[in-house]
Amino acid sequence: MQLNEHSALERLAALGLDDMPVMEYTPKHCILESDWFKKYSTLRHEFLSSLSDSLEEIAFMNLPQDEFIGLITGQSLPENLSIRFKIPLLWGGELSIDNMFLCFTFPHSYNLDRFIIEQSDAKTVFLPNPERKIYLTTHTGGGGAGGNSASDRLSQSAFNFMSGRGNE
Repeated sequence: MQLNEHSALERLAALGLDDMPVMEYTPKHCILESDWFKKYSTLRHEFLSSLSDSLEEIAFMNLPQDEFIGLITGQSLPENLSIRFKIPLLWGGELSIDNMFLCFTFPHSYNLDRFIIEQSDAKTVFLPNPERKIYLTTHTGGGGAGGNSASDRLSQSAFNFMSGRGNE
């Protein structure tokens, strides 16, 4: 299905991703190098470790403390979180942190797959292009002026961990 920017944004809105920015892209069909997965595994760890600059977004995910710490230290990816490529590798995307973002597997990653697959026969496609390393819909944010106790608790846990103070 060939979309234009307006119809791409409408389709994303229908999939519950109404605040996802897009980029127009012409797919370049590529063959992956034989060692791509080894490189990806290393890059995946580097990407997860780089998330320490995204503590506020991670706090809004309301992860249990052990999963929160595992994520920001690059040790583990919690269940229902996916690392995605903005430009798929088979369409010419690079194995780089700048081409990656994190989102919930269900429903976000699942719906992004649907969105991309629907465009698989198009000459020009529109791909997700979140501004930050972590994509959360505006519906996920919250807390308002009164704060968010889960956010506050996880932010304090992260501060304690990063400052070497442990679980005080």
